[in-house]
Parts: sequence; structure tokens; C-alpha cells
Amino acid sequence: MKVKTAEHQVCRPFAAGCAGLLLMAGLSPVARAMQSRGVDAPASASSSLPAAVHRQLTGQAAELRALRREVAEQRRMLELDRRRLAQIERDLVVQQNQYLALRKSVGADTLASQRAGTAAAGPAPQPMPNADTVPYTAADAAQQTVGKAPSVDDRPPAVAPIFETPGVLTPRGKFVLEPSYQFGYSSTDRVALIGYTIIPALLIGLIDVRQVRTTTQTAEMTVRYGITNRLEAEVRVPYVDGHTDTTSREIFTGSATDRVFTTSGKGIGDVEATLRYQFNNGGADRPYYVGWLRFKSRTGTDPFEVTTDCVQRCIQNTTGTGLPLEMPTGSGFYSLQPGLTWLFPSDPVVFFGNVSYLHNFPRDNVSLTLVGGVKQPLGNVDVGDVYDASVGMGLALNDRALISFGYDQSFVGATKANGRTLPGSTRTVLGSLLIGGSYRINDRRTLNVALGVGVTRDTPDLTLTARLPMTF
Repeated sequence: MKVKTAEHQVCRPFAAGCAGLLLMAGLSPVARAMQSRGVDAPASASSSLPAAVHRQLTGQAAELRALRREVAEQRRMLELDRRRLAQIERDLVVQQNQYLALRKSVGADTLASQRAGTAAAGPAPQPMPNADTVPYTAADAAQQTVGKAPSVDDRPPAVAPIFETPGVLTPRGKFVLEPSYQFGYSSTDRVALIGYTIIPALLIGLIDVRQVRTTTQTAEMTVRYGITNRLEAEVRVPYVDGHTDTTSREIFTGSATDRVFTTSGKGIGDVEATLRYQFNNGGADRPYYVGWLRFKSRTGTDPFEVTTDCVQRCIQNTTGTGLPLEMPTGSGFYSLQPGLTWLFPSDPVVFFGNVSYLHNFPRDNVSLTLVGGVKQPLGNVDVGDVYDASVGMGLALNDRALISFGYDQSFVGATKANGRTLPGSTRTVLGSLLIGGSYRINDRRTLNVALGVGVTRDTPDLTLTARLPMTF
């Protein structure tokens, strides 16, 4: 009994370790202790101890298998989590692309719509969900179906047009029919002194005082078609009705009344054709660039076809004004005008401008038609080219109304005949202050009104333009 008690005292604290040692050495701790004391171990102790060790090893093996199963399960869960994280990363990339597309759409199309521009083709972009109020979990990412990104309108924002060149291109496959009316008025004074002076206060000769008032009304029909979302074609057909009153009095000729010389003319003007192309995709705080090329024909009555009064008094007409007896409706020259329009949206305004160069092709063997059908040859006539630059800004008043301000300036070259500058022809600077408003009646019609006021002597005093573009 003492030996058995000693066996339990030795193996109880270190059961697992003793079992392993017993297996390795092939002896029980009690037998080894008895042998060291010179006592033989009983046969019952050596036969019963391996059964207890076997049971302990069996339990430990079961625990080891359970641990292995738990580790395998943990590995499977980690692999599943890794796959879910990879899916979340892919979904985040897709959502980031959608967010950038929505932001770009808001910067271009929605911003234009807020400024009373033309609504973009396709569904309006929806706002992104708020991350603070809408929770986002891994399970939601695994079950979420990623949709198609919304269509983005890359056209520039609309502004109230105050220049002849619009900034917004026509969408692909759409027609824009734009009737317009323009009223122009100009008044110039001219004092011609023909003689010599004895002293600065005394003139010996002829003083010719003239005042010229010109009124021009132009009705135009413009058709634009969107070939692509970046390319459009335009054709413009004008009908011109002009009227000029020239009031003059020759002082020191014994006349106490003014003479009025009146001319008028009406008919089809010069038909124009234009191509416009948008070079880039702009957006909020990013500029848009639209290049264009305009060709002007000679369909209107030119100044060389109408009858011109004699420069000197003649038998057929005693006035001798040298002025045309009928107003022309065209310029008489073919023209080609390349240009560039830029728009820079910067909420809440849009800055815009144009630069262009108008080249008039010269004409050979030109003759004036005088009273009685007499031809006065002029030879080779080259009208001066025109350099034009303009700048402006548009501001949204509400979701339908816009207002724009701008300034336009042109530099007109002198006219030459047979390589020589015509007498009295000089370089001319034309400057106009412009203000315009736009009101969007509905998604298909917009009313545009623009007013131009001349700031240089050679610029028309007043130009009033009304347009009504209609989209089909």
C-alpha cells in the first residue's frame, strides 16, 4: 500500500509527462523507484499502469483531433473573409468610378441645367448616398449588384448667347431650328471742309455737313444638326431689309433747307455654313474648347451690282452724291472664318469668349454700275480682313433664367484696289458692349435676347437680337 501511494504521489502532478517517459523507457516510475531501493515491483502494478496511460493518450489524441478541426475551420473562415475583402475592394473601385462619373456629370450637365441650360439627353444623375446615415457592411458588399454607370453629357454648359457663335453643341441626331430677328441702328456725322483759310477763324470755300442714319432689320433662319455629340453643322439664311437717310446741306450756297438722300434695299443676304467641333471634355473648374469654321457665300446683292450715283453731277442725276441708289444686302465677297470658343465653368458663373479671323477673298475685274448703266472699272478689289476677340461671363438667376455680360472688339483692315489703299479707307476698330438674357420656356424651347451698344465711332449705336431656338 505504501508503494502504491508513492506511485500516485509521483505521477499525479505530471501525468502526461510520466506517461511519455514510461513509454520511452518501458518502466513505470514505481518499478524504477523499487529497483533503486532493491525491492521488486509487484506484477499487478506493472500490468495495470499501461491501461491508465492508454486512456490518457486516447483522450489527448481526441483533443488534438478537435484542435485540428478547429484550426481547419479557422483557416476556412479566414479564406472566406479574404475572398469577401477582395470582393469589397473590387466593388469599391467600381463605386469610385461611378462617383467620379457622377461628379463629372454634376459638374457639367446638372450645372448647366441649374443655369437654365438645355437638359442633358438621358436620365438625370442621382446623388451619392451619405456614408454617415447609410451603413455599409461586408455582407451588403457581397450581395450588392453593381449597376451600369449613368450616361454623362460632356457638352459645355449653356449660357445666355450674346455672340453669334453658340457655346452648347447640338446633341447627336437632334435638330435645332432657330428663327431670329436683329435690329440695328447707326448714326454718323460728317463735316467736309473744302477751301482754304485766311486766318483760323475765316474759311473761304465750301462746308458740306452730312448726317447718315442707317436702319437695318435682319430676319434669319438657322438650322443646326448634331452629327455627333462633339460635332455639329449649321446653315444660316438671312433676309435683309435696310434703309439709309443721308441729310446734307451745303453752306454758303444760298440754300436754307436740308437735302435728304434716301436709299433702301431688301432681299436674301449672304448664306453661311458652319462646322463646330468640341476638342475636349471639360467640367467644373475645367475649360471647354470648341473650334469652328464658317464659310460665307455671295448670295446677297453686292455693292457692285446696285446702281451708284455719280460722284460728279451728271445729266442723268443732278445730285452727284456718289452714294448707292439702292442698299446692298450682301458684302460681295466670299469669306472664310476660323475661330475658337472657350467656356470655363466656375460656380456660380461661366466665363466664355471667342477669337476668330475673317478672311475675305479678293475679286478681279470689278466695276461699279453708275446711273444710266455706265460701268466704272475698279480692277482688283481686296477688302480688309477682320480680327475679332470677345469675352464675357454668364450668371444664373434661377433654374430657368440666365444673364450674360460681354465685350466684343474687331479690327478691320483697309480696302485696297489694284494693290493700293483706296482714298479714305483706313483701319477701323469696332467695339461693342453686350448684355443678354435667356429664359428656358421648356426642355425644347429657349428665348434669348441680346443688346449691343457701340463704344467706338464706327460701331453701330444699337443692335438688338432676339432668338428662339427649338430642339427636335
